[in-house]
Amino acid sequence: MALTEAGPVERTITGTRPGRALAGRFVAGDTLDDGVAAAHRLNEQGFLVSLDLLGEECFDRATAFAARDEYLQGLDRIGEESLRANISIKLTQLGLAFDDSLAIDLLDSLAERAAALETTVTIDMEDSRYTEATVGIYEKAQSRHGNLGLALQAYLHRTAADLRRLMPLGGHIRLCKGAYVEEPDVALMSNADIDNAFARLLDDLMKFEAVRPAIATHDGGLISLTRELARKRTSSFEFQMLYGVRTTLQRELADAGYPVRVYLPFGSKWYPYLTRRLAERPSNAWFFIRSVFGS
Repeated sequence: MALTEAGPVERTITGTRPGRALAGRFVAGDTLDDGVAAAHRLNEQGFLVSLDLLGEECFDRATAFAARDEYLQGLDRIGEESLRANISIKLTQLGLAFDDSLAIDLLDSLAERAAALETTVTIDMEDSRYTEATVGIYEKAQSRHGNLGLALQAYLHRTAADLRRLMPLGGHIRLCKGAYVEEPDVALMSNADIDNAFARLLDDLMKFEAVRPAIATHDGGLISLTRELARKRTSSFEFQMLYGVRTTLQRELADAGYPVRVYLPFGSKWYPYLTRRLAERPSNAWFFIRSVFGS
């Protein structure tokens, strides 16, 4: 993560053909049209989709409204083109970094449009500076609208309490490991500890029938555990996986009859998203290196 934050590295990746080719493995394209086209292809292959407009913190109202408007357009395309899809949003895209009330208002407008189109809105979890605000806003918005979901990160120390707090609200909970750099007093550090925490949270989530679990992992052991726990579950759940990551496994799960939703990012602000994918799986960087220097 520290390396990818260096200016020369960012310029090399964002400004070269191999760098954009690397991004193309994990991002549908720069525009909503690109995202919708990829969503159609995924639907035809039997997958559900969650459209995600890339971008994070903004600090002015115009940028927040622009993100809201593009999401509204995405929702309209979902309805007009009968996509089996929802949207995933970040509250800092909608102004949370500088105006909580603005983020709440813009989220309400998205939830209302989604409800009219019989789909849902998932709120992504961001770094720990925004966790409490995000949980609080979701709690109130889900109580008002009933068609929202929230991502929770297993590596945060607070997540078990958040899960107990939020499950009675219904909706859907996306359980993931966590992809931000955090301090030890905020998050677990070792892979083994994170896996164990995920397993405990997964057990609690799969037992609670009134919420739809969205199990967001590419970890074979945790997927096997999910399938085992699913045998005792009577309500629906789904796997969620990232666009371009372990596509063979995605196909195997869908062929086995499990709902699989592909998290499908699009937009020009792809570099921060790409760095998290590289940090999670450094071997992805070899794709870029081979492209630059030859195999």
